[in-house]
Amino acid sequence: MTIGKFITIEGAEGVGKSTNLEFLQALLNEHGIAYIVTREPGGTVLGEKVRELLLSISDESLDSMAELLLVFAARAQHIAKIIQPALNDGIWVLCDRFTDATFAYQGAGRGIDPGAIATLQSLVQQSLRPDLTLILDMDPVIGMQRAEKRGALDRFEREQMDFFKRVRAAYLDIARAEPARCAVIDAAQPLAVVKAALLSTVRSRFKLS
Repeated sequence: MTIGKFITIEGAEGVGKSTNLEFLQALLNEHGIAYIVTREPGGTVLGEKVRELLLSISDESLDSMAELLLVFAARAQHIAKIIQPALNDGIWVLCDRFTDATFAYQGAGRGIDPGAIATLQSLVQQSLRPDLTLILDMDPVIGMQRAEKRGALDRFEREQMDFFKRVRAAYLDIARAEPARCAVIDAAQPLAVVKAALLSTVRSRFKLS
């Protein structure tokens, strides 16, 4: 059995991850490729409960290390119950955020040592890494303007602009460090241009006609 492909889509608030995931689904449908769509944190019943804890506003502030461990607890369940079984069955996985988000948000954003994150990554994921990571890039000022139009802001979306600037910088650093895996897409372009760039990248990377 051929192992499925693992594609992650990353980016800060307001870059259009959900919209652009729909383009990728249409492409895979066009080629008759079996796939699932999932997200982090979340993806499983338990993971979605953790997501609610992470995103909800609470009177008790969440310690940064507790936040990191919750993220990886949800990820461990996600990999074991959803991602790895699908890949083993030859099914492609489209995931809205993965560990790059942890390096960006908890690492650069919260200031947690990236070495600690890498240790957890190795422990929880072992050799599992995405085959392709699409990083939707945009000035965080514009991204947050878009996010605010969607409705009430969650716990992360209420952070200061400096936080999102660090997140963006971290994503771009990851892309520079791993060009074979990562592709940066300018998400501030018109939607049709973004769509074309995404589809071209995926077609090229996986040799889809």
